[in-house]
Amino acid sequence: MRMSVIGCGYLGAVHAAAMASIGHDVVGIDVDAQKVAALANGTAPFFEPQLGELLQEGLTSGRLRFSTEMSEASGAAIHFIAVGTPQIAGGHAADLRFVDAAVAALLPHLHPGDVVAGKSTVPVGTAERLSAAVAGTGATLVWNPEFLREGWAVHDTISPDRLVLGVPSGSDGERAAEALREAYRPAVDAGTPFLVTDLATAELVKGAANAFLATKISFINAMAEIAEASGADVALLADALGHDTRIGRRYLGSGIGFGGGCLPKDIRAFAARAEELGRGEAVGFLREVDSINIRRRDRAVQLVVDALGGLVFGRRIAVLGAAFKPFSDDIRDSPALDVAVRLRGLGADVVVTDPAALENAAAAHPQLGYATERDDALRDADAVVIVTEWDLYRREMTPEHAGSLVAGRVIIDGRNCLDSAAWRAAGWTYHGMGRR
Repeated sequence: MRMSVIGCGYLGAVHAAAMASIGHDVVGIDVDAQKVAALANGTAPFFEPQLGELLQEGLTSGRLRFSTEMSEASGAAIHFIAVGTPQIAGGHAADLRFVDAAVAALLPHLHPGDVVAGKSTVPVGTAERLSAAVAGTGATLVWNPEFLREGWAVHDTISPDRLVLGVPSGSDGERAAEALREAYRPAVDAGTPFLVTDLATAELVKGAANAFLATKISFINAMAEIAEASGADVALLADALGHDTRIGRRYLGSGIGFGGGCLPKDIRAFAARAEELGRGEAVGFLREVDSINIRRRDRAVQLVVDALGGLVFGRRIAVLGAAFKPFSDDIRDSPALDVAVRLRGLGADVVVTDPAALENAAAAHPQLGYATERDDALRDADAVVIVTEWDLYRREMTPEHAGSLVAGRVIIDGRNCLDSAAWRAAGWTYHGMGRR
């Protein structure tokens, strides 16, 4: 099947390469000539496991190409809209300029029977607003939200846990649903649930999913605050809660909270849209979810200050991690970098290290110190803070080895990812988030 992917950022580049890998003929289109040139050369403009190999495979096979010209989309049966929807400047709502521009630019190249499938995360009602213009060309607009996890995006595209498709009523919607079912044939044949809904429900699914996940993370971090005040251990609490099949253990890892380019801005946009619909009170709890998330960053900084006797000015602090999560170089709204910047603001000599995100971090925060190697960051540090749970830190770094490099054996485990007993036994002063 011929298809186009409009927007070749994180979502679009992964989707284009993944669709080519399962046999489709795909053209990725983006207005950024530098990005297109890199992708056309087989170079991913961001870090994502397996993406480089998929790009090279698709380009070599001839099933994948990239262009800055929207006219290249002409003749495709399905056009995926995968542009960004950032938080609007000065507010919480989603900025839909890029979605609107992508659809407007695509309209002259649509033909009767084409399917335009939105993948961007948008406020409910966006698809209905855009449908009339698309229908005027004889094409059909549907919404097919993505549920990618950074670091697992290739897997989640090729082998998703569910496929959701919002379609208009009538025969046009039925035909569009069959086209998308064929596009995802390998996943559908493997048993992936294929859920066909109305447009509004499909738009709501992504926002609701992110709101639920953010709430679950902030819930356990709220429990960490109670644990700290009462002498309980939030990690043991999470284990006990996780055995309840109605709750489950996933996303009950307490720490410095969530970040990235999706979860924070998506829950804010979700709440903003609810306000516009006159139902803001239904999701008022999301404001507290956001507040709890930010408070955990404050708590991590305070733990460092307290561990160093109340004075961090001039003290060398090794910050292990810059990306908002492992297996990513994404520093957007990164709790890790936020903690590092706050410590630098208190006068600390901060040295940040990360296996993938250093270039992005240094460009955004040149005031921080950086070390490409973990051990260089650890050397002569008065305190160590783990803020991104890369295996390089949580599995491959022993307390004995780290202890041979630092000036002071003080460690703040911002992700509760270490064996606290082992570190204490090696002579370290260990501080976790909500742990005894």
